[in-house]
Amino acid sequence: MIKSAPQAPRMNAHCERVIGTIRRELLDHILITGEAHARHVLKTYEDHYNRHRPHQARDQLPPEALQHPAAAHDLDTQRPYRTRILGGLINEYRHAA
Repeated sequence: MIKSAPQAPRMNAHCERVIGTIRRELLDHILITGEAHARHVLKTYEDHYNRHRPHQARDQLPPEALQHPAAAHDLDTQRPYRTRILGGLINEYRHAA
């Protein structure tokens, strides 16, 4: 275990960034009812964060994506499909086949 200094907020910058993101995007909008519920919510958000959420540092690609999806030029043939995550708190969009 490595202890951080109490007056050095930048010592744990990466952890603080992740915790802040989880609080702003998830925990401020949902009521956690127990440990099992908290684990389920955090696992669902982790899957969304790593597979679907765009990241600015990766040119708007999720961490697990290898390349950009193909652009849809004709929206009449490729309608967007929405998947509701965590009761609609998060929405994921993709083209319907």
